[in-house]
Amino acid sequence: MSKKTLNKANLEKLGADKLATLVMDLVQGNAALQRRARMELSAAQGPKDVAADLRKRFASLRRSTSYLDWRKQRALVKDLESLLAMIETSILPHDAQDGFELLWSFLQLAPSIHERTDDSNGAVGDVFRQAMDMIAGLSPRITMDAKTLAERILDAVADAGYGEFDGIIPATAEALGPEGLEHLKQITKVWADTAPTPAEIDAYQGLGLHSSPADAIRRAKQSTASIILADVADAQGDVDAYMARYSAEQLTYGTIAPDVAQRLLAAGRVQEAYDIIRNAMAREADSPLRRFSSELDEVFEDCLAQLGKLDDLKAHLWSTFEQVLSARALRKYLKLLPDFDDIEAEEKALEIVARHSRLNVALDFLILWPSLDRAAKLVLARAEALDGNDYMSLSQAAEALDARHPLAATLLRRAMIADTLNGAKSSRYRHAARHLAECASADAAISAYGDHPAHGQFVETLRAQHGRKYGFWGLVDG
Repeated sequence: MSKKTLNKANLEKLGADKLATLVMDLVQGNAALQRRARMELSAAQGPKDVAADLRKRFASLRRSTSYLDWRKQRALVKDLESLLAMIETSILPHDAQDGFELLWSFLQLAPSIHERTDDSNGAVGDVFRQAMDMIAGLSPRITMDAKTLAERILDAVADAGYGEFDGIIPATAEALGPEGLEHLKQITKVWADTAPTPAEIDAYQGLGLHSSPADAIRRAKQSTASIILADVADAQGDVDAYMARYSAEQLTYGTIAPDVAQRLLAAGRVQEAYDIIRNAMAREADSPLRRFSSELDEVFEDCLAQLGKLDDLKAHLWSTFEQVLSARALRKYLKLLPDFDDIEAEEKALEIVARHSRLNVALDFLILWPSLDRAAKLVLARAEALDGNDYMSLSQAAEALDARHPLAATLLRRAMIADTLNGAKSSRYRHAARHLAECASADAAISAYGDHPAHGQFVETLRAQHGRKYGFWGLVDG
């Protein structure tokens, strides 16, 4: 390796004096790097100095009110990540309780930061979830009184406007212990039943509510309390308490039944889990969204397996595969079959896929299974029916088929090119030009086009039909 390569070993050879000069040059005019350098200097003095600097930085972030565009937001995320890293490396090894307090303060920054950022990509939220994960890892070492911690958690969850304390109960369950969990349950019930204060009612005034502020506050409290009590019940292993938050009707909802049934299964109450899932499946049977949700099916399959209903399980898996071309269900089905029977069943299944009425769905399945020979055969047989607007699926398929099936890959790209030009989708001209270049590259590997036009003829037809789309041809001709 060259002695000029930028790595730790080579930089160390420069010596402390040169490195210090280099660092000073680099941090000039860069506030973020200056803060990082100061933090490192504090770390050299000990954890108390680092903690003090971290609290100063938290205070500065709370005071900031200016909106951050996406560029500044990326820098903020890096800054927040560096603060967490400093807590992890310089505080937690020395003082777990102080580290916990700093992480708690870090989570409390969330409202002020979310108010001045657009977290559409989730990067900011991810940093706060990272802090929650650190609290979970720290939980066994937290020394706070369990009841005091429970009271703090209730206050934090009740006030959290951006979900920054979501998951705090599972994260701190070990620190809370039986005493803290029971105390949290009791004070949550009292809080939920307490009449709204004048200050709370004032805060709800003028919000255009369909009910009185007092009623809205009561509903909000009951909703929050329900979530807290469910988390407490989970931590206590109390399935009945978890179920108690739902009515009999709600236990038939496809969005609720799987979670409840999974907890019953974990508790060994298999028949109850089976009954709840069966009721939910019956209720959801006519829903147009039923076939797109596999969670009910997966928990139902777990129930059948634990009840020893293997024939019913196999029948359900095969039916699920046939209805929605579920690769998950088919793989699970094949694993239940004896050797060699699974090979025959797989062949039968892939034939069903190839005959499926929705061509792009079938193609997706065969590419991801994978069964590339069948996928190529499907493209060649039904090329005219390809939906060129399904860019993501067709692009993925073309890349997968390129090496061994260049004609099939070319037909997929032609479908996307035709869709782009027929629809005059100028924003996609760049991609269509790339697809045409890829078709040209594949031409040499295609010995015969069969019933499909050769590359040159295809291009001539495009020019005749779309010659005035100058934006596209400018990209093609360079």
